[in-house]
Amino acid sequence: MQGTIIAVCTSASKGERKTNVGRGNLLPGLGLEGDAHAGFAHRQISLLAMESIDKMRQAGLDVGPGDFAENFTTKGISLVSLPVGTRLKIGDALLEISQIGKECHTRCAIYYQAGDCVMPKEGIFATVLTGGPVAVGDTLKVVTDNV
Repeated sequence: MQGTIIAVCTSASKGERKTNVGRGNLLPGLGLEGDAHAGFAHRQISLLAMESIDKMRQAGLDVGPGDFAENFTTKGISLVSLPVGTRLKIGDALLEISQIGKECHTRCAIYYQAGDCVMPKEGIFATVLTGGPVAVGDTLKVVTDNV
């Protein structure tokens, strides 16, 4: 199973929309270099499918890649259907899914800016096992399913 990276997004602060910077560098055990969410937690990288963003567009929202604070916007893989432990390869980089969705205790700035948020339901999070460069147009491959 494979898809495509259609946006590589970063932000300077947490809780805000991210900007598509086109390319970046994944750091093992940290996340996307230069992104506010990079760190040692189990949610080093966030991914959201363009198909999920399109659902919000169909509901009348003017949103696009990065608007839900995801690092990678993808196309062609049902991310939310992949179990925790699944490994994903982007070039030389290797990610492992660590969480599906998230609990939002309060409505964040993303919710108020976009009018809704699909990340709690359809976003996935991963840790970086092997680092490397990543860019728009790269292939995202499911390489293992550890469940």
